[in-house]
Amino acid sequence: MTTAPRWAVEGRNWPNREHSRFVMSGGLRWHVQEFASQRQGAPTLLLLHGTGAATHSWRALGPRLAEHFSIIAPDLPGHGFTTGRANGGLSMTGMARAVSGLMQTLAVEPQMIAGHSAGAAIAVRMTVEGLAAPQAIIGLSAALLPFPGLAAKLFPVLARALFVNPIAPHIFARMARTPGETARFLARSTGSQIDAAGIACYEALFATSGQCAGALTMMAEWDLAALERKLAQLATPLLLIHGENDAAIPIANARQAAAIVSDGRLTALPGLGHLAHEEQPDQVAALIESFWSKRR
Repeated sequence: MTTAPRWAVEGRNWPNREHSRFVMSGGLRWHVQEFASQRQGAPTLLLLHGTGAATHSWRALGPRLAEHFSIIAPDLPGHGFTTGRANGGLSMTGMARAVSGLMQTLAVEPQMIAGHSAGAAIAVRMTVEGLAAPQAIIGLSAALLPFPGLAAKLFPVLARALFVNPIAPHIFARMARTPGETARFLARSTGSQIDAAGIACYEALFATSGQCAGALTMMAEWDLAALERKLAQLATPLLLIHGENDAAIPIANARQAAAIVSDGRLTALPGLGHLAHEEQPDQVAALIESFWSKRR
């Protein structure tokens, strides 16, 4: 049996905890953080984190963006402090429908969606399937295309093999409890160097078998080939912000994805990795604000 992160334990020092609340929607108890903008009539920006992460991913970027936007940032199903079982599972379509249902419960229609990695894929899926109608989409180190080469075939197979092994989440959680292992894993797998507060959050999450199980399940059910076929249907302006040192998703993938979308563009960030929005939140926030202001 897996153990999910607990709000009173792993979440006791959670970043921006005062902005958190819990919302029932679609059979899930969602953990949601909201940052109200001081600006009159500020547009609503939905932030969707990536696989294995949670709202801590926005710990610096969220408050910074709240200078111009009203921010909504949930923990996705199977991640962080959101609990329960999504009706459509953790597939891309299931996640998209679950997030759309949450927006309906909150009576919110985001004018813009920004997603990191797999969160960007959910944003695109929501839009092309008519589950959301944002005026713009931001992809931060976006996972929109199948992995290149042999990885495209091996990754789904390995993810499914781990998914069906009930011991796998416990093994990964035990490894994460080894001092320094999470920091080494993040640096190796993302190409990013993030602050100690961020590493501590990832350590707290990965040390629970529930977070590891959620990430493995999501990866096992992910179908980027199907998303690639739908990407050309996206008419919404798309900005991809991608670290040139991204060790998880090559920047070549971002160039290809931007070329597929009719109104797609790419901004490369030298020296940054897959967690560029955590490494340089001010720089990323400025790019998002500029992109939005030019769409007005």
